[in-house]
Amino acid sequence: MTTNTQITEDRILILDFGSQYSQLIARRVRDAGVYSEMYAFDMSEEDIRAFNPNGIILSGGPESVHEAGSPRAPEVVFNLGVPVLGICYGLQTMSEQLGGKVEAGTVHEFGYAEVDILVRDQLIGELQDNENQLHVWMSHGDKVSKIPEGFAVTASTPSCPFAMVSDEARHFYGIQFHPEVTHTSKGKEILSNFVHKICGCRSLWTSEHIIDLRIEQLRQQIGNEKVLLGLSGGVDSSVVAALLHKAIGDQLTCVFVDNGLLRLNEGEQVMQMFAENMGIRVIRADAEERFLTALAGEVDPEAKRKIIGREFIEVFAEEARKLDGVKYLAQGTIYPDVIESAASKQGKA
Repeated sequence: MTTNTQITEDRILILDFGSQYSQLIARRVRDAGVYSEMYAFDMSEEDIRAFNPNGIILSGGPESVHEAGSPRAPEVVFNLGVPVLGICYGLQTMSEQLGGKVEAGTVHEFGYAEVDILVRDQLIGELQDNENQLHVWMSHGDKVSKIPEGFAVTASTPSCPFAMVSDEARHFYGIQFHPEVTHTSKGKEILSNFVHKICGCRSLWTSEHIIDLRIEQLRQQIGNEKVLLGLSGGVDSSVVAALLHKAIGDQLTCVFVDNGLLRLNEGEQVMQMFAENMGIRVIRADAEERFLTALAGEVDPEAKRKIIGREFIEVFAEEARKLDGVKYLAQGTIYPDVIESAASKQGKA
């Protein structure tokens, strides 16, 4: 039986150099059943060692390795003894740092390309679209002009002679295209080969295991304290409500603000599902008249949005003040919203 601790034992570290596709790398790794986390390229040596990755992926990025102050991978990445995969800019900085050379390309490749397979290393394996060809998505101006000692070229295009390279002895791999995007038809398989065959990671990161892990984490974090959650009936808050209820039971109270703007009978459905069927304590705040009065005569969509948001906060706060002993406020939101709201170093690929 897999324990909650074990599902994150096999892990991939992604160092972000600012590509717009970096989050996709993490997604593809987790789709392969392997836990991953992404950090900025300047992550400290101490933190990298503490993370204890089975492998490291260097993302793409918008900068040129020739620019003063352009980002570099921490040296520990190449001394840690774990496999490394450099993607686009990740390949270029790895090549420069290990003794190769990168130059500005005379032909910039942005879009579909056909890569000719020259050597079948562990990363490529038996993959192909046409005979000894891969259909990929390129996005680069600079290109590697000399590979470091110990590396071999494994795939190329007419304008990019080092489209894929590898040093199998040290388990270092580099690719000039983006395997994380859907336009690279065998991209998921390439990343799967890296995390499974090369890094030796098991497929432990599954939906069932993730739910068990989150429930255990919630119990440890919350203890015996009370939690308040704003329940809308949408996917985000509904998932949080279900997880919290399974973790802490009656310690959870939900406030459902019925603003009168829902679909027909949706308010009753929310109460039936969560209060009656699941046994969650749900306080229904009937605020239809209040919302409709506040919205009366307003035609501007943005103004309406702000009115609804303001009224929701006020109604929710009024209900919250009626409760005693609540220590935590829970919020349900999807991961892309977290990324969009956070300060980001991302740029073009």
